[in-house]
Amino acid sequence: MPSEPPAARHVLEFPGGYTRTTGPVIGRFLSELRARRIVGVRTAGGRVLVPPLEYDPGTGDPVTGEYVEVGPAGTVTTCAWVDEPLEGHPLDRPFAWALIALDGADTTLLHAVDAGNPKAIATGTRVWPVWSERPTGNVTDLSHFVPEVTRIVAPVRTEYRLRAGGALGVFLAGVERGVLLGGRCPSCQKVYVPYRLSCPECGTAIGEPVELPGTGTVTTFAINNLPDPRAPQVPFVSAYILLDGADIPMIALVGDVPAHEVRHGMRVRAVWVPPEERTASMTNIRWFAPTGEPDVEL
Repeated sequence: MPSEPPAARHVLEFPGGYTRTTGPVIGRFLSELRARRIVGVRTAGGRVLVPPLEYDPGTGDPVTGEYVEVGPAGTVTTCAWVDEPLEGHPLDRPFAWALIALDGADTTLLHAVDAGNPKAIATGTRVWPVWSERPTGNVTDLSHFVPEVTRIVAPVRTEYRLRAGGALGVFLAGVERGVLLGGRCPSCQKVYVPYRLSCPECGTAIGEPVELPGTGTVTTFAINNLPDPRAPQVPFVSAYILLDGADIPMIALVGDVPAHEVRHGMRVRAVWVPPEERTASMTNIRWFAPTGEPDVEL
């Protein structure tokens, strides 16, 4: 097939743009957008059309001329995700095209929704408009929609200072030296860790602390998926660890092992920070790591 001659390819261009009148209905709609309002028009049957039309598409009758403010929020009735925006699209980042039923309207408006990711938008998602900074009386005055705020991240940080005394002071002094201290009840012979001054079961006073090894057994654990500055990685494991020779477990992190490989009955040992970095704090133990010994039957 012969190629098209150059003379047959002609571009029609209107210098300065093509000027046309809007008519009373569309003109009112665009004027309201410039004022950051969305209006529809009521039909003789009582329906509110958005965007407004001059004639009822169901009957062909002229609309009543009664303009009704709708929205500004609405509900997504259907949507399609755009991974790679094209030139001329309203947003330069991935977004969704959506049909939006604005509050008070009986028809849907097609517009862009800046949802951030495709999982953040679906049928039923509530959305709100984002207006352009400098409205000019154009449909682009309504820049796009965004999902309704349903959750926020509240940065919370609590700092407090604890003056350790009595039994806790004895225990932390041991931790600073790199040892874990418990207390043996002279009556029931149970060993409690951290060290305490009296038996919580029988009330008998506990005397001198006993030194416990830094090895133990995981009795139960939880896999955490939220970041924690103390954790070796995310996800990380916090576990109740029964130290050898103790009768109650203590809670600590488990590291040097993938979270999904931690097991009930796993044998672990304390991983301490270097002696020169130690203070009277439980941060002296980075975490507990597997010893490689066979699991213990609980």
